[in-house]
Amino acid sequence: MAGSQVYSYVWPTTLDPYEVGFEHDSGILALAVTAHPDFDDTPLFDEDGDNNTGNDGNLWHSHWVVLHANEQCGENALGVVDIPEGNKPRLPKTWPGLPILLDSPGWAPIFGEDSVEVRVAFDDIAPVSNARFDGVTAGLQVNASVHSPLLCVVNVFDIASGDLSLPGTIQP
Repeated sequence: MAGSQVYSYVWPTTLDPYEVGFEHDSGILALAVTAHPDFDDTPLFDEDGDNNTGNDGNLWHSHWVVLHANEQCGENALGVVDIPEGNKPRLPKTWPGLPILLDSPGWAPIFGEDSVEVRVAFDDIAPVSNARFDGVTAGLQVNASVHSPLLCVVNVFDIASGDLSLPGTIQP
């Protein structure tokens, strides 16, 4: 897993990470659609239907991630929030066991000619009705050490709004 490249479409949101199972105000909640051929981080799901839940990382799949500014990832860069050893934060039921604030909810992305769609379920739609988001295409890097940090945003290829102003609204 160390040194792996992760290709992603990321939608940073104004939603509190608590709404999907993490601690209140633990960072920037983002929905991500990723593919990474070197490892599988969806241990509860068999995306390719071959009865092996450990070999599907190369297929596009969804995650919730909690991001935070992290200078170890680069100047003005973001990283997925690490879980320090010994800490026991609130985590979603579909957390894949990695020491970062990442969830593997199992929602399959739908790719169109010029779009990516992910249908997301919420227990309470009220917080979602006022949420805003933006769209980002990015490359992420898995670092060699678990906590240095484990996963960094290293290449931002495009930002839908041009300025991360989070102009998108969610359609319930």
